[in-house]
Amino acid sequence: MGPDSTGPDDTGSSDVVDASDVVDATDAEAQPPAPQSPPPIPLDEPAEGVPHVVETERGLSEAAAAIAAGEGPVAVDAERASGYRYGQRAYLVQVRREGSGTWLIDPIACPDLSPLDDAIGRAEWILHAATQDLACLAEVGLRPRQLFDTELAARLLGLPRVGLAAVVEHYLGLALAKEHSAVDWSTRPLPEPWLRYAALDVEVLTELRNLMGVDLARQDKSEWARQEFESLLSWKPTEKVDPWRRTSGMNTIRSRRGIAVVRELWFTRDDIAQDRDTSPGRVLPDAGLISIAAAAPTSVSDLPSGHRAINRYGRQWVAAVKRAEAIDEADLPQRTLRSDGPPPARSWADKDPVAAARLTDARAELTAYAEQHEIPVENVCSPDPLRRVLWRPPTTPDADGFTEALLGLGVRQWQADIVAPMLARAVEAHPDAD
Repeated sequence: MGPDSTGPDDTGSSDVVDASDVVDATDAEAQPPAPQSPPPIPLDEPAEGVPHVVETERGLSEAAAAIAAGEGPVAVDAERASGYRYGQRAYLVQVRREGSGTWLIDPIACPDLSPLDDAIGRAEWILHAATQDLACLAEVGLRPRQLFDTELAARLLGLPRVGLAAVVEHYLGLALAKEHSAVDWSTRPLPEPWLRYAALDVEVLTELRNLMGVDLARQDKSEWARQEFESLLSWKPTEKVDPWRRTSGMNTIRSRRGIAVVRELWFTRDDIAQDRDTSPGRVLPDAGLISIAAAAPTSVSDLPSGHRAINRYGRQWVAAVKRAEAIDEADLPQRTLRSDGPPPARSWADKDPVAAARLTDARAELTAYAEQHEIPVENVCSPDPLRRVLWRPPTTPDADGFTEALLGLGVRQWQADIVAPMLARAVEAHPDAD
């Protein structure tokens, strides 16, 4: 009950005070303050010093031989130049293994790292937030056969913060500096403070993995983690449909013709960015594209002012607008994409009250389970497959039927084992109307 609530037998009077409350309050005041955790110890220098950067095929062969001679899992990380360069390629790769030390490798100077991949072989990779790095590592020939993701493990374990620095502090009591995480890693030569930061990112991953493995076993979540990590081995980035629709400010463009203009401007900017090998946002921010679309220029002199890239690429912008203006009415893009999924959950009560009641029950039971097991509810089952199978239940809506449906949507077996019985109970509690 809240501070203003009354119990079932309470008259509402504020004159009667329970003596036990007084004792409890006195005892609480007499209690010494809870001991505070000691401040984390700064981790500011790699154990073997800052490694030099491998920039030659000979150096790569030495690194591969050293890694092959080491023991145990291999800590792996990559640094990209997001926001500076076009695409998400790796500009530095870090690996560390017991008995091998830490190696920093320049994948621009050595674009084929397959010798390193061969050296690692079937050894387990340890990464933090694997989906951020797997694609760019695959581009240079590095593909894990088994892995452990410390960020995903932190989620399964219910840690309140899952960034690498927070997880390192939680388990090891060390403060890992992250001030260089968003720098331009395409810079050459790389400054020594950046190299120190990069080396420290893999310095304690093995120790971290071992401690997290113990906690996963203690919480009976080792099998959950195994299935999650195994699914990452076949993970690929989701291909975005019509990425130009994500242009900030698109909601201010009302007509389909105007939307076509934004699309053509977006692709023009992307071509310029790719040609210059720079981030599209550094060519011209989204707000600039929207301002051009709103102005609907027919010549360079009609372009809006306010950003030098508008003038610098004036002819390209005007050409893009003219291409959009030449599109037949029937071929103009729709304002919104048609979804193949169920309607928004907020509309279920009007469209299908039975499905809405089932969703409410399932969500409540799923939330209670997640809280009991100290895991984010979305890691037990993400909202999309949950809504899909409840909006269009399987022909036989029992636990087996829901399990098959969930697995078909990419849900892991451990998740389906938990969620499918909940969905079956929700359907049983709210049967279809005759």
